[in-house]
Amino acid sequence: MLVREGLIVRETGATPIVSAFPIGSTPSVEINIAQLVQQGLRFYQTGQFALAIANWQQAATLYQNRGDNLNQALMLSYLSLAYQQLGEWSEATQAIAQSFKLIENSELRAGTGALPLQNSKLIFAHALNTQGTLQFTQGQAEAALATWKQVTNLYKQARDSHRIIGSLINQAQAQQSLGLFLQARQTLDEVEQLLQHQSNSQLKAMGLRSLGNIRLLVGDLQNSRRVLEQSLVIAEQGSFSQDIAATLLSLGNLARAQKDSSAAIAFYQQAATYNAPNLIRMQARLNQLSLLLESGKQTEAPSLVPAIQTLLENLPASRSTIYARINLAQSLQKMGQNVPAAQILVSANELGKKLSDRRAQSYALGYLGKMYELTQQWSDAQNLTEQALLIAQALNSPEIAYQWQWQLGRILKAQGQTELATQSYAAAFKSLQSIRSDLIATSPDLQFSFRESVEPVYREWVDLLLQKSPSQDNLKQAREVIEALQLAELDNFFRTACLEGQTVAIDTIDQTGAAVIYPIILTDRLEIILSLPGEPLRHYTAAVSGSELENTLEQWRQNLEKPFTTPESKVLGQKVYDWVIRPIEAELGERSLKTLVFVLDGVLRNVPMAALYDGQKYLIERYSIALTPGLRLLNPQAIQPRNLSVLAAGLSEERHGFSALSNVNSEINKIQTELNSRILLNQAFTSSALENQIQALPFPVVHLATHGQFSSNAQETFILAWDKPIEVTELGALLRKREQAREEAIELLVLSACETATGDKRAALGLAGVAVQAGARSTLASLWSLDDESGAQFIGQFYQALSNRNLSKAEALRQAQLSLLRDPNFRHPRYWAPYVLVGNWL
Repeated sequence: MLVREGLIVRETGATPIVSAFPIGSTPSVEINIAQLVQQGLRFYQTGQFALAIANWQQAATLYQNRGDNLNQALMLSYLSLAYQQLGEWSEATQAIAQSFKLIENSELRAGTGALPLQNSKLIFAHALNTQGTLQFTQGQAEAALATWKQVTNLYKQARDSHRIIGSLINQAQAQQSLGLFLQARQTLDEVEQLLQHQSNSQLKAMGLRSLGNIRLLVGDLQNSRRVLEQSLVIAEQGSFSQDIAATLLSLGNLARAQKDSSAAIAFYQQAATYNAPNLIRMQARLNQLSLLLESGKQTEAPSLVPAIQTLLENLPASRSTIYARINLAQSLQKMGQNVPAAQILVSANELGKKLSDRRAQSYALGYLGKMYELTQQWSDAQNLTEQALLIAQALNSPEIAYQWQWQLGRILKAQGQTELATQSYAAAFKSLQSIRSDLIATSPDLQFSFRESVEPVYREWVDLLLQKSPSQDNLKQAREVIEALQLAELDNFFRTACLEGQTVAIDTIDQTGAAVIYPIILTDRLEIILSLPGEPLRHYTAAVSGSELENTLEQWRQNLEKPFTTPESKVLGQKVYDWVIRPIEAELGERSLKTLVFVLDGVLRNVPMAALYDGQKYLIERYSIALTPGLRLLNPQAIQPRNLSVLAAGLSEERHGFSALSNVNSEINKIQTELNSRILLNQAFTSSALENQIQALPFPVVHLATHGQFSSNAQETFILAWDKPIEVTELGALLRKREQAREEAIELLVLSACETATGDKRAALGLAGVAVQAGARSTLASLWSLDDESGAQFIGQFYQALSNRNLSKAEALRQAQLSLLRDPNFRHPRYWAPYVLVGNWL
């Protein structure tokens, strides 16, 4: 008989689920072959991949001796999966190629009636699934997607709904990786529909949990919670204790992603105390421990350690238990228990050797190297880090290698070996660039934070590049690195690589009259790179620490939002001017510059450059101002005022718990007066109506006068329509549908009533996210919301300037801001400063 495949669990969120299927029957084989196969599955599921390989190799040889090509092909497909887990890419590729060849020969025999054709099709589906996994793991998401579509079609022909679900989840991961957000959501919706048609069972509870976990992975937190809660209800109804505990663990991870620490800890506690396998209980305890430390609750953390150690001792050796040891060591190090942490990492490395798991070994050695780095034992730290790096490079795993390249750079820098340190940072940067969106798929069994594990790589390398008197090459490299950081932040925001479409480098645009300014925030100083048309880059340093800069900007922002002028507002505005503009003031003044384009870094995005004050005038009185997220713009060109028409949508009435916007009607009226327009107001402004209008007519300007929020969390970045809030990824997919239906791009997206989230220091990242995701060449938005007469007046002046004169978008914005600045009723920056233009300023 052909063996029944068990459910193969995935190691991380990045590793696609492999569907299980019953194949049917062929002439009997000895029972010991089936035992070898099943034992191999158990080893695989518990992370003992080398043992799984040994069993499946024996089974494959026995099948080969019997001339059973199909079962041999299935074993080779299994072997490819196990080799992939160990990073043995050559062996994995060879095994799956041999599997396909055997299947092809079997199909030829099946055509003669010697074998049932259906069997070869099902094994072919499994082999394709394995190939898709290999393609996806090696960064070939587009090829993987095409492969998994074939798999889905084969399972549909077999009417195997359970395996269809697995293959669709795989597709969704590939679509997300490719930035196909709308398609990914539609695929997951299809998965959910298939699951809802199944009767309540343990299989359904497991399927919903998998769906909830993948929705969490792609950032769809709201729907993740809904399906996880449904999975929990079904598991509780059926008293499936293992599934109850596993789903509680998933709900804890979800609450953690939502920054709800108390709820997450409660879920972890429930999972850890439930009658469930030790592995789930241990993972729950580890997550609880790391979250307590992350939340500053150090006094509660130590009591968890003995229980975790007991659970570890009672679990068989596997990749999961190695990662658990590393996770525990990370937490112990944060608790100041360096010696126990180092001892645990040594044991983790020994287990990795025993299991021939080089990936786990690389992590164990690398983190042990970090322990020696923290205690300044440089020689040992360097030796261990280099060992870890060699393994990661041999495995072709840049997502691991960059961590040790960065660590090696830090160690070399601490020893004064600046040139070698720079080379290590360059290598870490190259590795990061090669993986981009894959960063979010780092193993959930290991502690990972973008702010702690990615962002410092960029800033520390820029710090090295800009030491003393940097060369032009170093200035160009520093500028490229800081742009790459901005893109990485957006990738992390959207949980995928986000910049698509035809882009043009800023340096290649006709910059006559425009300077580009790159302020870069470092721990001990502010670096400024200035790009002037046709000239070498210039470099300046402001002696202000990152913490002082952040505190000053926060105070200034608070003063700017007050409805009355305060002396402190101008004092703080001048202080920031002295840091950002004063060092380059003379260079700017010597040239006939009209526009300043800022590539802002970090917390600088939260404040308006227009309100910088030199002691006599605001910056907007001297220059038009634009922002851009990086060195590249989406196919920039000037807007054509004679063809200007607007699709304007707005909400003036109270909706979804948001207050009425009393001045939206006035704003919409001014648009109708100034321009050819189509209006969607209140009940007419639904998400579907907006989508239909965008696709139907070639409006170069889309204006949304409604509540909206920019946040550092994509789930909390939205604009409000009559029927629902439209999240940033959905808005981006909706607006980009225009590119599929029409050649005309959206030149300008205007968001007139949005604001950055209160208390969120990185909220302006959401504004950049909307600008990039929308696919519009430019986005005009506000840092804070103003529902008053000034907003309507500003919009009227802006469109009048844009349509009646030969002005750039940036200059039209400047003229509208100046009209308010010169009005005695609105001269305070609160009214005119929050409006920012992101993207193409032409």
